[in-house]
Amino acid sequence: QVQLVESGGGLVQIGGSLRLSCAASERTFSPYTMAWFRQAPGKEREFVAAIRLGTSHTSYADSVRGRFTISRDPPKRTVYLQMNNLKPEDTAVYYCAGSASHIIVSAMGMSRMYDYWGQGTQVTVSS
Repeated sequence: QVQLVESGGGLVQIGGSLRLSCAASERTFSPYTMAWFRQAPGKEREFVAAIRLGTSHTSYADSVRGRFTISRDPPKRTVYLQMNNLKPEDTAVYYCAGSASHIIVSAMGMSRMYDYWGQGTQVTVSS
């Protein structure tokens, strides 16, 4: 069974940066799309960013566009989320997700479209 393992979370000051990583455990795992979601205490899980592995097409939530960058390293079966200029509202548990089938661009931000999920990594932005 495919496992997605996130790493790179932690405590950072306002304006700081972090890079999250998501590594897939299976060599045969060939997802169509990988994404990052986040969930803050008392709030619903929300979309952050996604990347199509075949075309490298990316999609971002408005709240992070221009500050976050999603990228991939196929040989390492790893997807990254570079987060710059972090704000307190970015504080959340960040989850990596992967889809086993094609997702149309307009649906890349829907959590129900993803088949595999990581356990999450905490990101805390403090002043």
